[in-house]
Amino acid sequence: MAQSLTCRTYPLFEHTARWFERANAALLGELPCCRGCAHCCVGIFPVTLLDEQVIQQGLNALSDSQRKRIVEIAAAQVLQLTTEIPQLLGNRYVDQWPERECEQVIEECSTWPCPALESDGGCAIYQFRPLVCRSMGIPPEDEGLVDGACAVQTAVPLIRLSKALRGEENHLAALEAEQLEALRHQQEVEGEEILLPFAFVAEISSQPVSA
Repeated sequence: MAQSLTCRTYPLFEHTARWFERANAALLGELPCCRGCAHCCVGIFPVTLLDEQVIQQGLNALSDSQRKRIVEIAAAQVLQLTTEIPQLLGNRYVDQWPERECEQVIEECSTWPCPALESDGGCAIYQFRPLVCRSMGIPPEDEGLVDGACAVQTAVPLIRLSKALRGEENHLAALEAEQLEALRHQQEVEGEEILLPFAFVAEISSQPVSA
């Protein structure tokens, strides 16, 4: 059952990547995002249960040596996290945490590289990267105000995305929420988000832990 759900969710990941390409083109190349810029790949952040399944697919597509290296890095990070935050041993979900607590953990781990980050700044599981990685870089807009998406964006593009592209972005977010809800009920868990390293460690990731 889990495999069939993964196959149904994967098009969402492809559609999100295509949306980014069109949005990037609409901004006329103003975005600094390119291969080798790993600013967004350093520091942990929450990913969803959908991301977890796709990441596991990506790991399975790698050679044994690549997979072993990545999983070892993730396992070391998980060990440090669970040592410093024992509650993660019983409940790995962070979307139920107070926002301030989650932000504090993210800040404390701001120098940790993504387990899949390669020495040249590339991603070892690029075709299976999380949704947030596929859309990161497009400046968010709130009530007509546009902000840089990361510290590397020293200037905000003057060109705003069209209503159609923003509408598609909202549609993709709604699809993600719908599929997450279905997966959460299937796995009979309360949470939807875990810290990035957990998604790479199958022995932990495959265990449905109730909140």
